[in-house]
Amino acid sequence: MYFYELHEGDEEVFSDVLLARDDEMDPDEFFELVEAVRHQVQDSYEDDTLIEAIAAELQREHDFIFVNDDRITAAVNVSPVDDENFLVAIDTAEDAAEDERGADYRAIIAEYDPHGEDPKI
Repeated sequence: MYFYELHEGDEEVFSDVLLARDDEMDPDEFFELVEAVRHQVQDSYEDDTLIEAIAAELQREHDFIFVNDDRITAAVNVSPVDDENFLVAIDTAEDAAEDERGADYRAIIAEYDPHGEDPKI
């Protein structure tokens, strides 16, 4: 199994996705494929991010596996402190739909000046 990664964003906020594939692909060939798919989907995707749209298309048409949250079977919080180690609950699509918090954002950047100027959001 070979793994590939897509990044989107800048130095302050970014997201990434992982892809897996049974066959190895040359990095330059992978880049060219991603560029071709990006041009194909960039103006009409319905996913939350461009990289998710590219990953979904790579999964549909090019034998990649998009390693998204739906594929996670178990998650464990790990810490040197015993009491901070635990199995993290995995939300299913049903659980997420019932979640009352329902955040509709990925990230928030706020600049704060402790000297009294108004913050920019």
